Amino acid sequence: MTKKYKLIGPITQLVSMEELSAKGAITDEQLSIVENAGILIEEDHIHTVGKFSDLKKQVDTLDTEIIELQASYICTPGFIDAHTHICFSGSRAKDYAMRNAGKSYLEIAEAGGGIWDTVTQTRKAEQQELTCGTIKRANKLLKKGITTIEVKSGYGLSVPEELKMLRAIKNANQQTEADLIPTCLAGHMLPKDFDGDHKEYLEAMSNSLFPILKEEKLTNRIDAFIEKSAFLPTDIYPYFRKAKALGFDITVHADQFSIGGSEVAVKMNAISADHLEASTEDEIEMLANSNVVSVALPGASIGLGCNFTPARKILNAGGSVAIASDWNPGSAPMGDLLTQACILGTFEKLTNAEIMAGITFRAAAALNLSDRGRVIKGMLADFNLFQTDHFNEIFYHQGKLVPTQVWKRGELVYKQ
Repeated sequence: MTKKYKLIGPITQLVSMEELSAKGAITDEQLSIVENAGILIEEDHIHTVGKFSDLKKQVDTLDTEIIELQASYICTPGFIDAHTHICFSGSRAKDYAMRNAGKSYLEIAEAGGGIWDTVTQTRKAEQQELTCGTIKRANKLLKKGITTIEVKSGYGLSVPEELKMLRAIKNANQQTEADLIPTCLAGHMLPKDFDGDHKEYLEAMSNSLFPILKEEKLTNRIDAFIEKSAFLPTDIYPYFRKAKALGFDITVHADQFSIGGSEVAVKMNAISADHLEASTEDEIEMLANSNVVSVALPGASIGLGCNFTPARKILNAGGSVAIASDWNPGSAPMGDLLTQACILGTFEKLTNAEIMAGITFRAAAALNLSDRGRVIKGMLADFNLFQTDHFNEIFYHQGKLVPTQVWKRGELVYKQ
């Protein structure tokens, strides 16, 4: 059977991210840029990247659809948001107002706000409602060039409610062009209605929930929030060990308000440690000397008015930094990855190359995915086309310049 090919070009600048390192600082001069480029797509993967004029001559003998662009375009890999909570119900606008008025986390929680408010509202929602809400938010991200989206549970906090969320995410994944990567965050907080302590809750969830996650193939990722207001490291180690024994990947909400989580991430050989706003020099060195990807969440810093992840120091120490939106109804309601990445870049003095790496191939590494994040031969044909004449314009406009075309697995899924 003859394979169908597509050739797209000419592209003014194609930012391939080829040959850039998985860890450490990156200068803009290290970016691999192909000018007057073409992308030859074979089914859902990239067959070849090169000069459009050369590729056009080579495809004469192939069954190829040639798509000639009539304006100046910049091509980037499809963006990857490696940390979101877009499966939820309800709003926490009142929390935001109270926080800006100077109320503390405890005061907001006592007034009926906080994570438990979202848990309550999400538990009331039917699975189909959660599916529809997740699809709506995923499609909003897709239009901004985000072709892969991690989505957490964690607003169920009981076996049936966590399963409801993860089944909703699985159903949503079948109804959006974006790839949704599910993560179980049953270890988000101790639910107020659980009759037992933190260790008993985690033991109950790991014994009852983990086998069903495997049986229904709902996720291969387990997350937990390590914090004084959530779970202590001593609580989490047995939970994570059981997850690893069953073959789950580990990721950690770490060092958001106090340290301790990043050490757990390193000791458990987690895929990523996310947040890190409270990390000190010791944690930075520990992360940089490990294979754990540090995931910066500038949306949470903006929403809470707290420090940014020390991304510059982590990169200078030789670590890997991904950037994600943390889109959630409480601390990070914006959900605009590119804008947040640009703001983080401004405050942490990141190069455009480091920002791009943080939302492409390094974000893919934070999800343990090796088939996306670069526009090179063999990768999934996930890429964005921006109608502009230089890649610097993308970051200069701080998220206001959005893709004109979004391609996912070799198909045009959005066009302005």
